[in-house]
Amino acid sequence: MKKAIIAGLLVYAVMLMPNVAFAGGTDCEFKASPWVEKTSYGDKMTGKLEFGLKNLLGGWTAIFSTPTKFQNEGKNVYLGTAKGLVKSVIYTVGGALHTLTFPIPIDVPLPNGGVSFE
Repeated sequence: MKKAIIAGLLVYAVMLMPNVAFAGGTDCEFKASPWVEKTSYGDKMTGKLEFGLKNLLGGWTAIFSTPTKFQNEGKNVYLGTAKGLVKSVIYTVGGALHTLTFPIPIDVPLPNGGVSFE
C-alpha cells in the first residue's frame, strides 16, 4: 500500500511539473517550427531534420540558459531552474520526434520555437 501511495504521488508530481514550470510563462510560447515556412517538400524535409537534430542534441542546454536568463532579468532563479529542466526535456523529446518523422511534414510546436543558441 505504501508503494502505491508513493507511486501515485510521483505520477502527480510529474503531471504537475509542466504546469508549475510554465506558470505565468509570458516568456514561453509554443511557436511553429521555422521549417514550416519552406515551400518545397525537399526543403521542408531537410529543414525538419536539421531542426530535429538541433533540438535533440542541444535540448540539454536549456538547463543552464534558462536560469541564467532569469538571473539576468532579476527573476526567481529557482523557477528558472524548474523551467529549464522542463524545457530541456521538451526540446529533447520534440527534437527526437522531428528527427524520427522528418519525411512527414507535420509540425510539433516547441516552446519559443525550439532551442536558441543566442
